Amino acid sequence: MNKLMLSATISAILAGSLSISAIAAEQDDKAVLNIAPVQVTSWVRNFNPYNQTTILPTTNEYIYEPLAIYNPMQGGKIHYRLAEKIEFADDAKSVVFTLRKGVKWSDGQDFDANDVKFSFDMIKANPALDTRAIWQRISAVEVIDEQHVKFSFPEPDSGAAIEIVRVPVVAEHIWREVKDPITFTNENPVGTGPLTEIERFTTRVYVQCRNPHYWDNSTLQVDCVRLPQLANNDQVLAAAQKGELDWFGSFLPDIDKTYVSKDASNHKYWFPADSMVAFNLNLESKNPGNKKAFNDVNFRRAVSMSMDRSSMVNIAGYGYPTLNEYPSGLGAGYHSWNNDEVDKKFGQYSRYDMKAAKKLLKQAGYEDKDGDGYVDNPDGSAIAFSIIVPNGWTDWVNTVQIAVDGLQEMGINAKVATPEAASWTSALIDGSYDAAINAYFSGVTPHLMYNTAFHSSQLDKTRMSSTRFTNPELDVLLDKFYTTTDKAAQQQTMDQIQMIVAENMPFIPVFNNPSWYQYNTERFEGFFNADNPVAKPQPHPGTPERLLHLLSLKPKS
Repeated sequence: MNKLMLSATISAILAGSLSISAIAAEQDDKAVLNIAPVQVTSWVRNFNPYNQTTILPTTNEYIYEPLAIYNPMQGGKIHYRLAEKIEFADDAKSVVFTLRKGVKWSDGQDFDANDVKFSFDMIKANPALDTRAIWQRISAVEVIDEQHVKFSFPEPDSGAAIEIVRVPVVAEHIWREVKDPITFTNENPVGTGPLTEIERFTTRVYVQCRNPHYWDNSTLQVDCVRLPQLANNDQVLAAAQKGELDWFGSFLPDIDKTYVSKDASNHKYWFPADSMVAFNLNLESKNPGNKKAFNDVNFRRAVSMSMDRSSMVNIAGYGYPTLNEYPSGLGAGYHSWNNDEVDKKFGQYSRYDMKAAKKLLKQAGYEDKDGDGYVDNPDGSAIAFSIIVPNGWTDWVNTVQIAVDGLQEMGINAKVATPEAASWTSALIDGSYDAAINAYFSGVTPHLMYNTAFHSSQLDKTRMSSTRFTNPELDVLLDKFYTTTDKAAQQQTMDQIQMIVAENMPFIPVFNNPSWYQYNTERFEGFFNADNPVAKPQPHPGTPERLLHLLSLKPKS
């Protein structure tokens, strides 16, 4: 069996004197998976699952297993973990979690509903721990018995469970003795997850191994994960080229040449669609001429048709992003929610067609009325704007340049502006911009993207609402979506949401960011990929599905 081994020689590796391959002949003890989920200059021993700064990337999911995992790639399918059932009340104002029998903490003590209630009560008493603002959605947590816990909501909310399962559950018998759970570093964690034992820890590398009491040990085929300290993409690439990483997720330029070609049979990657990227035209622009144009849906449609999305993906993005020609902006990652009628009715406006774009612009009355070479509004007022994009974000800067080239060809006076990232963010929040490129939140369902982008309650709260577009009917539909647990009813609501968005084109989608994910099949098999698209494949924190991925891997024989 071709496995990686923890042995006495690992100390030499940690000191940098030996590579992984140098001890390959001795690898016959434990199956150790080498992963690089984050880039850091030094590891800090902090396994507090509520920490948002120095938390180690193998804390949640690996040490603290979730109640369940919602899978966006499979339309929100639930993969049960500590829980084995989630049952909503008919009015969607409460939900009962049935916990799995026989689960133990890694110190051998029993896990039960009291641990769940304790965890939620603790973050209520310490708001700094409530990083997902869960107590804004729940009103009470009640232990029914050792296997059942009930969450109540102030309003019907079938989406609350999506957030509840993202809250880490800790051991009451450990954490009730903690004086300050906010600053607690939890150096020797006790968890319910697959990998709880810290076998080696230094600032340069740490090794985390199998939980002896893990309830699903028969599925787990990886004995340990090893995390070398890697500070940047260049260091990740160097380690990956030498075959020293099994599972990682980083931007690698010209990946086929720099990574795949070093071992074409084993070095692989897959970049499924993630957050949607769009161009925003500020409907509340301080420039009167721009504001008039931006508030005309025909102008926005013409702008959309001038966008050479394929070049943005293949040239600016090295082919890594996923083309988004959905008039609703839905994107390939949410295709299971797609309303085909929206595509039929409005799809022409989200595809590159310069001839049609020029024709629509002219029909809408946009012509060069003062002879300066650029089109003006039908009333003669000038249109001139810059599209802001953070300085140094080269793929996005090049994307904006391609957009500007298309706009200039159409006769629109547009330019590229590259403020620092902080200034870009500030301008999106306070509305002091004309046009911008931006990414939108992605969640288990498309609701998060649409809600943060367009619900009137989100205006000025988040840069996702930077188009300043709101619609009363859209607000009603967004509020309605999670008032039911009926998937067919949710689909009907989502169909209507897509229709309103596509008809109004408040943003101009161009592509979806890639999910950075690379893997090496030399030692392990079972990796998620385009032929095995089980769930999001990246190893990064914040991706609960990575637990499903870990459990699918096994050493090659």
